Amino acid sequence: MKDAAMPDDKDITVEHIPGLPEALPDGERILWQGRPKVMALAQEALSLNWILGYFALLIVWRVGVSTPLMPFGAALLTAIPFLILGAVAAAILILIAYVQARATVYTITTERVAMRVGAALTLTLNLPFPKIAAADLDLKKSGTGTIALRTLGQARLSYMVLWPHIRPWHLKLTQPALRCIPEAAKVAAILAEAAETRVSRPEITIRDTTPTGAVAAE
Repeated sequence: MKDAAMPDDKDITVEHIPGLPEALPDGERILWQGRPKVMALAQEALSLNWILGYFALLIVWRVGVSTPLMPFGAALLTAIPFLILGAVAAAILILIAYVQARATVYTITTERVAMRVGAALTLTLNLPFPKIAAADLDLKKSGTGTIALRTLGQARLSYMVLWPHIRPWHLKLTQPALRCIPEAAKVAAILAEAAETRVSRPEITIRDTTPTGAVAAE
């Protein structure tokens, strides 16, 4: 009985290196890899704190309007449905942030920034350093931060496709971003040094200047 052959499916992509769709060319090295922090992503990209604040206001309101009508202990009980709804909403947002973070790999190499993003539709965005105009760091007190990349050229990047790995509210000129990464200042320094080294390296093009029809001397 013959073994069944594996199907030749060109749509199946195997990552030779986690976060990269293919093996690195000769001379290119990985300098850093990471992914977003789950809670930071939930708070910044999914507005977790605002949602919790909204339900907290509902709880205070419910207890406040119920207190004149019943004992305080009973008034507290009327807020339980809002407390449960708030907990469920927070759990859903944290789960979405977890799935997004686990599906994401940010990579900085000696030549480029690569972003493997997307939980349902996975894609890898490659940004060579010569195509990056600038990088902006938004650093939080915890050390977590976001590095937004301003790109050169006329290429339009879809805000919805890249979300949440995008600088918020920059809809017209979208800026891909390494969102909510730990030790963001250290990563920004690695990125700056790698980009400066790459951009300052001259491009050498070898052209054949031999006249057409010329025969090399023996």
